[in-house]
Amino acid sequence: MTKIDKSPHLRKNILTNEWVLISPQRVMRPWQGKVELERDKTEIYYDPKCYLCPGNERAGGNKNPNYNSTFVFENDFSAMIPNNNLAEINESDLLMAKTEPGICKVVCFSPRHNLTLARLEKCSIVNVIDAWKSEFDQLSKKDLINYVTIFENKGELMGCSNPHPHGQIWAQYSIPNEAMKETETQKKYFVKKKYCLLCDYLLHEKKKNERIVFENQSFTVLVPFWAVWPFETMIIPKHHDQNFLKMDSTLNEFLAEAILEITIRYDNLFTTSFPYSMGIHQAPTDGKDYKEWHWHIHFYPPLLRSASIKKFMVGYEMLAQPQRDLTPEKAVEMLKNQSNIHFLDKPKFI
Repeated sequence: MTKIDKSPHLRKNILTNEWVLISPQRVMRPWQGKVELERDKTEIYYDPKCYLCPGNERAGGNKNPNYNSTFVFENDFSAMIPNNNLAEINESDLLMAKTEPGICKVVCFSPRHNLTLARLEKCSIVNVIDAWKSEFDQLSKKDLINYVTIFENKGELMGCSNPHPHGQIWAQYSIPNEAMKETETQKKYFVKKKYCLLCDYLLHEKKKNERIVFENQSFTVLVPFWAVWPFETMIIPKHHDQNFLKMDSTLNEFLAEAILEITIRYDNLFTTSFPYSMGIHQAPTDGKDYKEWHWHIHFYPPLLRSASIKKFMVGYEMLAQPQRDLTPEKAVEMLKNQSNIHFLDKPKFI
């Protein structure tokens, strides 16, 4: 970049058409995150009081099977329900509401109570990917389902209500806000350029080689140019597809590797189980043609300077626009410098 990257400047998020304020002068001093060790925490393989462990009774009264791999079930306290008849109100275009049918599911990554994605073997992450694909395929075929969001809230800082590593799948009638924005921007770019927005962006990032954390034959992990969260990343497939259903077993392995690489580096950054919200964005499932859509994965981690210091979206960011001090380029440097061997798996010397 030019001199602009040394002074306050705005960067455009090309997926949402929104701007982010970057203030690099606020962290010009040499800086590394504070390390707060968590090595003395007890490793609990099974918790008899956990609602998600195998064989246990859940809060809603149902009992988990003695599962030995990825386990999916319908959320006992679902945010949406399938038998929700379509209806709406509109009072003078001032008070508007409509019912929202949907299905919410929980995905337990493994029977192990203590193993996050960063701690799983690659083959176990492939099992998770297979479960995601199977659920997406089944849900997307339902008449009242027009969008499927697959996501994970990891850690107490992200509001996770149960420490057993798990994610969620929300399938709904309407196309949610973030997916709608990404649909509109990708379509506008495709109409104008006759080419895919993220395919072009990926080619440009490859040439610049300034924000790539990791890549293999099929996926690139990078800190997006417009990143808002301190260590925000994306996983972008190098092959253009609207969703991940066409991935074969080889591509599943490559995606599992990419997920492992970034989640291990996150944990190693502050030697902690790094919290984040992760989400898979794919084309709507309403049967329309979305050839412009390029599916991808977002990671939004809140940690800023240590395992306990979180960046909050408050004040200016709530009332004006997102802002960050740590530049995406500095963030990628810190992530690339991390080992791809989890800190808990390294030999301990006495």
